[in-house]
Amino acid sequence: MNGADLAVKALEANGVKVVFGYPGAANAPFIDSVSHSSIEYVLSRNEQGAAHMASGYGRVNRVAGVCTATSGPGATNLITAIATAYMDSIPMVAITGQVKRELIGKDAFQEVDIIGATLPFTKHSYLVNEVKDIPRIVNEAFHIATTGRPGPVLIDFPMDVLKAPYEEEGEEEEINLRGYKLLGKANETQIKKVANAIKKAKKPVILAGGGIALSNAQNIVRELVKNTEIPVIATMMGLGVIPTDDKKFYGMIGSHGTKCANVMLNRSDLVIAMGTRLGDRSVANAEGLEKAKKLVHIDIDPAEIGKNMQPYIPVVGDIKDVAAQLKDALHGYKVNSEWAEDVDKLRGETTPELMTEDNGFVNPRYFLERLSEFTKSEAYITTEVGQNQLWTANHYTIKEPNRFLTSGGFGTMGYGLPAAIGASRAQSELPVIAVMGDGSFQMDLPELGTMKQYNIPVKMVLFKNDRLGMVHEHQYLFYGSNYQMVDITGGGPDFAKLVEAYGIKSGRVSENSKVDSAIKEMMADKESYLLIVDVSPYEPTGNALNESRMKEA
Repeated sequence: MNGADLAVKALEANGVKVVFGYPGAANAPFIDSVSHSSIEYVLSRNEQGAAHMASGYGRVNRVAGVCTATSGPGATNLITAIATAYMDSIPMVAITGQVKRELIGKDAFQEVDIIGATLPFTKHSYLVNEVKDIPRIVNEAFHIATTGRPGPVLIDFPMDVLKAPYEEEGEEEEINLRGYKLLGKANETQIKKVANAIKKAKKPVILAGGGIALSNAQNIVRELVKNTEIPVIATMMGLGVIPTDDKKFYGMIGSHGTKCANVMLNRSDLVIAMGTRLGDRSVANAEGLEKAKKLVHIDIDPAEIGKNMQPYIPVVGDIKDVAAQLKDALHGYKVNSEWAEDVDKLRGETTPELMTEDNGFVNPRYFLERLSEFTKSEAYITTEVGQNQLWTANHYTIKEPNRFLTSGGFGTMGYGLPAAIGASRAQSELPVIAVMGDGSFQMDLPELGTMKQYNIPVKMVLFKNDRLGMVHEHQYLFYGSNYQMVDITGGGPDFAKLVEAYGIKSGRVSENSKVDSAIKEMMADKESYLLIVDVSPYEPTGNALNESRMKEA
């Protein structure tokens, strides 16, 4: 047995079934050992894709996804995906190869300080110096990645450590990390204060964040909402905590959320924020919430309390524990009927009608509502970042939080397709649909090879508007329609021919009246499939068709 064998054995002991990655000289001993184990190896086409695959896999199976890369550029290619996982608190263990110990610090071929490079956005990291430490380090890495507030952990293995022989079999040590202690039960006094504040409030609202899903606390939160009938709004990462078609759910907040949810946030006299960092994309008016003394902030990470805004009542604790205690403390309480009627009326007044007449383009919002209806929301949905992400968040019905996979905190283009591959590898019961724009898809293209090689049946919805749509919209709103570096017309490729080169079938739809038949054909196919959906470049500006025609004239 050598160091690599020890590492793989420790991975198996931690329940690892799949490793996503790309080989090189420095991690070759690890790859060799994986081939003799029960662990499946999935070869990505880029290390960044491997880490996004690990993220998608981990989010679906609620485990730490595992990825690997060689030293130097292989390791640095992981950086964006590690930061993506960190910002959304996704558990991940990244395994990198490193040059021999004797060469570290000498600018050796393909040497890089990957621990230093990722220090700001890993939960913890290790440089392995002794073979005997490998089992302990691997066990600690999985413990750290999956407990408390989850996040990515990096283990850097020098090549000579992976090759070093090791014959002794020591007893497995109990994990006891100095300075890393998990929280106990949340403070009961603080929870009583929250319960009393809710009872006194006339217009309470629950703001659901991604921490609820990470804690697997959605069921207890749903019980709390059912018992109290407190209306719920959500951050993007909190979508699905309460099914988005539930009568007590009123939409996503933030600069790209619904008008109803944002108005509710402002009108409420008590906001109970659960498992959210209250970032700028979600809550712009932090000062207003602070001055009104109407914010209750509940989070497992004490560093988040007061970081972006000072709460009226802070509660540090696991959401599952806090919600259970709060449910008991609010036994018999119901939100006042006047507030319930007001928010229902507000939803009716602020829900826009969808334009569905044929005009040579498909309304993407309409498409996503039809896709949701056709799949009955029984699918895993991944998105890229930009308009495709926001259209999906607001118009696809999301019934479970771990079925909507997106880069909420970091906003990473190139995330959607590899995350879908990981999600599909994690389970085979439900279809996986990657929703992408034609800009972001071009950051994903190499992973079509991974998808084809391993027969991974991802359905791809490509909103094609020949624009980098989100920046195009930004330039319309704030730069007087001075569109610069956002037009990708004529840059290709022919997406249908491209996927055909990989042996993947495709379809295309350009009229709203043909959306249903196009979706039906895509979903009926048992293999990977690309559906190209033609969307107006001026879709988000309101009168999209008229502006498009004016530009052409």
